Amino acid sequence: MKFCPKCEVKLKKDGGDLKCPKCGYVEGKISVTKKKIVQEKSTEPFNVFEENEGEETLPTIKIECESCGHNEAVWWMLQTRSADEPTTQFYRCVKCRYTWRNYA
Repeated sequence: MKFCPKCEVKLKKDGGDLKCPKCGYVEGKISVTKKKIVQEKSTEPFNVFEENEGEETLPTIKIECESCGHNEAVWWMLQTRSADEPTTQFYRCVKCRYTWRNYA
């Protein structure tokens, strides 16, 4: 009985060779390992709309902008957390384009 030197799983017969069912190591052969490239998640805030995309169809609301003090903004809602949490409401000032959110 032989075990894989990489992951210590019992080697199984595969034709005339002994092969590891977990990592694919083959006894007596040189194995080629492949590297998996994992893309990191962005830590930047999630941007729903690019520049003016879709804003002509969004509803407006009378609310004071946190940045410039203007009193009109467009708004939209997204489910940013788990399904049992309330939705997040986003606002974007129509004057200075500042975007902020309200966790209901």
